[in-house]
Amino acid sequence: MFSGFRKPRIETDRLVLRLPQHGDYRAWVALRDNSRDFLQPWEPAWAADHLSRKSFTNRVYWAQRSQSQGSAMALFLTRKTDGTLLGAITLDNIRRGPSQSATLGYWIGQPHARQGYMREAIVALAHHAFRRLDLSRLEAACLEENAASRGLLERAGFKYEGVAQSYLQIDGRWRNHVLYAMLRSDRRGRAPGD
Repeated sequence: MFSGFRKPRIETDRLVLRLPQHGDYRAWVALRDNSRDFLQPWEPAWAADHLSRKSFTNRVYWAQRSQSQGSAMALFLTRKTDGTLLGAITLDNIRRGPSQSATLGYWIGQPHARQGYMREAIVALAHHAFRRLDLSRLEAACLEENAASRGLLERAGFKYEGVAQSYLQIDGRWRNHVLYAMLRSDRRGRAPGD
């Protein structure tokens, strides 16, 4: 397996990005539940058991299995100073061979939004993806009207690429999403020979 997949622990000035653990359940459920109104307009509909211990346990096992198989990296964002759970970030659908790409997804709890944590996490995970996992392209998508997420992606170095029609079901209906990408060697917008 690729060396970047063995023990995923990424540190920044303020954060530790790590695999979820069974002991995170109470912090996770409290953060998701308290941030429900903040998160639900932008996410696929939550299943009836979304906040159950069984659902969380399945998430932990999926994260561990995906990590060991090299198909995804699902990490929790924790504050370095006190270990507080802030949100999560995922590199999913990791494709090898000629593609060398992955899809980025993320969420942050409402009390921690707009404090620069997610930008810090995205930049760190992108660096890890390009340097340790040898990926060439990261892709992300968000709803057209999600100005906060669009601004976040742009500030983190992603560039707008277009619109995907009926990309995901959000709140029970198919919704268009704007597509962004970050490249390891980004030459978009440069003239040949630059």
